[in-house]
Amino acid sequence: MLAFGALLVSLGSMALAPDTLPLSSATDSIATVVMPAISAAPSRAVRGASDSAQGRPKVVELSDWYYRRLTIHRWVAYGTLPVFAAQWAAGQRLYNDSREAPTWAKTTHRVGATLLAGGFTVNTVTGVWNLWEGRSVSQGRVLRTVHGISMLVADGLFTYAGAKLSDEAEQSADKRQLHRTIALSGMGLATLSGIAMQLWNK
Repeated sequence: MLAFGALLVSLGSMALAPDTLPLSSATDSIATVVMPAISAAPSRAVRGASDSAQGRPKVVELSDWYYRRLTIHRWVAYGTLPVFAAQWAAGQRLYNDSREAPTWAKTTHRVGATLLAGGFTVNTVTGVWNLWEGRSVSQGRVLRTVHGISMLVADGLFTYAGAKLSDEAEQSADKRQLHRTIALSGMGLATLSGIAMQLWNK
């Protein structure tokens, strides 16, 4: 009781003193000083929760070599298109005439197969390397992954057509048909995958 009385006396003296702030001003002063200190921690927690819930975009840095490899990858890909056309023309003559095909068709087909093997090797290395380095880039990730998988399938088709079926195609019409079907499938898959990347990988 004595403490409660002392508190009332002190409040009364504050109200009567001319140089003392009114109670409302004192309350406002306390609010402006104390409230930010109390509310600061909850506001940071809300912002952090909001950031984690919305998923702020993360900055991903790609090396200069990423873009160098990408440039090489693209130009090699462009270069395969005329080789595809030459392979189709020469391969059609070999398919129709077999060993009686003209020399230009045989030579063009061998040189074209070698160029494709080298070009696809370069693009497999640069493509897989860039796919791994850019794995944290979410934009276009599905398209890049589908492109990578489809080009690896095309690699397999060309390898099988060249390494396994090329010699057998000279001896058997069935193997020649299979060689042609697999080679054209690889060309079509690689071309469609490249066009998709050119159109939609922006």
